[in-house]
Amino acid sequence: MILFVDALTVIDFSFLCNKRGAVGESWIVDMTLHGQLNDESMVLDFALVKKQIKRIIDDTIDHKLAVAKGFNGDVKIENGRVELDCQFGDAHHLAMSAPEQALCLIEGEEVTEQTVIAFLKSVIMPNMPSNVKDIGIELRPEPSDSFYYHYSHGLKKHDGNCQRIIHGHRSQIGVFVDGMKHPRLQKEWASKWQDIYLGTQEDIIQPSELKFVTSKEGDICFAYESTQGYFELAISQNRCDILPCDTTVECIAEYLAEQIKHQMPDNAITVKAYEGVGKGAIAHA
Repeated sequence: MILFVDALTVIDFSFLCNKRGAVGESWIVDMTLHGQLNDESMVLDFALVKKQIKRIIDDTIDHKLAVAKGFNGDVKIENGRVELDCQFGDAHHLAMSAPEQALCLIEGEEVTEQTVIAFLKSVIMPNMPSNVKDIGIELRPEPSDSFYYHYSHGLKKHDGNCQRIIHGHRSQIGVFVDGMKHPRLQKEWASKWQDIYLGTQEDIIQPSELKFVTSKEGDICFAYESTQGYFELAISQNRCDILPCDTTVECIAEYLAEQIKHQMPDNAITVKAYEGVGKGAIAHA
């Protein structure tokens, strides 16, 4: 017997790519459970699927930075903290120090849909009842009829896991000028922010203030203390965009609307910014 649950949850996270650096991603999780009927004539109660399995996914990879064990860099986990340092792409640099729970280590040479599926199966199956013999997992992006970008960020004021300094989303963007969709501006911003790190101006520190990681020439450095602990990041400045505000989706939508309004002061601007799948914010200028 096969039980299926489509769109069980969404994984919003970032992964480290040797070519692209930190890549924000949002994957919808579809799941099948293969097994025998239990005493309740079920493979597994849907309530348990939605609560227990979703909790495992949330605890192990959601709102984290996923790093393959074979990535091109160094990672150290010690005394409840993780420190990593790597180069990516055309000599770009990234170094992060954070509480250990901000990192997810994945077997393999790189983070892909298949390596993440294998990882999820390895952490979910030991928690399944004996009548469940196997699980199937599909990871898929949201179908999109608009332009989108991959971004990473951290929200120091957030009480939950969004405070982790490198986590991210795959996000659509809608730009409307005088009520009409404007594909050119959508494409322009999606291209500008492809694989970007969105930083907050007030989180910038001098390289000499870093406590755990080492910066390189051309890096910009960030640090903050939040409820989960102390975070810091050094990353090539040309892989960042600095906002004069927090990088919540509400602030991102407002920032984009204001930037476009400066270019088109005589027009009414509306920006619909997404944070991953099926949620976001709308701003007018």
